Amino acid sequence: MACLALAVTGYVMLMTHPRLYWGEVGNSLTPALLELPISRNHQHGGWQGQEAILDGDPSVISANRTFEIFNQNGWGRSLHFLAAWIAVLTGLGYLLAGVMSGHFRRHVLPPTAHLGPRHVWVDLTRHLRLQVPRATGGPDYGLLQRVAYSVVLFVALPLAVVTGLAMSPRVTAAVPALSSLFGGFQSARTIHFAAFVVLTLFTLGHVFMVATTGFTRHMRGMTIGEKR
Repeated sequence: MACLALAVTGYVMLMTHPRLYWGEVGNSLTPALLELPISRNHQHGGWQGQEAILDGDPSVISANRTFEIFNQNGWGRSLHFLAAWIAVLTGLGYLLAGVMSGHFRRHVLPPTAHLGPRHVWVDLTRHLRLQVPRATGGPDYGLLQRVAYSVVLFVALPLAVVTGLAMSPRVTAAVPALSSLFGGFQSARTIHFAAFVVLTLFTLGHVFMVATTGFTRHMRGMTIGEKR
């Protein structure tokens, strides 16, 4: 539920300002790295009376909007941070259990000997042809599955957490170097969005694989731990 709340509130906040930048600052009047057509705030063109804020610096400008802005950022941000701490605490418990039990070493991290082009190509063609073994209820992951889980657990999720902290004014006030680590506030926001995309694609692919390789067996294994 925490992950679902994070996805929904993150999308709501992105609808409020569907533009991504690189660097420390960015707003609707400055060039964007990426614009997302997900709300009426996207490419509205509704500005009038642009004027410079600082004398002698025409790049810092302001203007009045001529449209009704979509803004649900208040409740979205509060719920997002609440759900984030719940997800982080449960995630830390999962990581600790995975390390202490050896689950990551035995079942998740791909063997170095299997990371060659031939092994990757064979496993990739099998997945593209949907030639995936039926689920057994145990963690018998294939090569690409191990790679995907490793990227999510050890790259995308930590990156989402750290960039999220880099966007928190309270955290960056105590640790200013955290925002600078990613090149600025807006850079951290863009990387945070990229991590969200990776996690969303992983989730969709995971649901598809569960449905096509034995939904009942997988659900039994993930809920009551029964293996048949």
